Amino acid sequence: MATTTTDTSDAHPYLRAATAGIRHHIRALAPGAHSDRRHLDNLHEHLARLHLLLDQLTDAVRPEHPAAGRHLATAHLRLWQAATSVHDAFHMLPAAPDCTPHRLPDGPLVLTICQRHLASGHSIRRKTTPADHGAA
Repeated sequence: MATTTTDTSDAHPYLRAATAGIRHHIRALAPGAHSDRRHLDNLHEHLARLHLLLDQLTDAVRPEHPAAGRHLATAHLRLWQAATSVHDAFHMLPAAPDCTPHRLPDGPLVLTICQRHLASGHSIRRKTTPADHGAA
């Protein structure tokens, strides 16, 4: 995969840092390593934040550039579909044997990921129809 260079003086340093973090994680992940629920929860949170960012970008771009807005809206829907798959995979993995939900600062992972997923789903239901879900 070719890497692209971007202007380092742009106004999106946190987005670049997040991308670099994902790139580092991909390189650091050992071949044959397995994912656990914590890993999928973190990935789902990242997808949910990207989903929110795409939602805001779509709303900003669509009035002046409808064609670009439609493409971003499609990406918004597909990103939600990816988050749905990660959410489903999370529930297919067994809980860690030493998992003690009552001791977790943010509550049990299963509640955190489900609440986050419901919030993303609300955004999708506000802006799409069920027919859109099958078309993307």
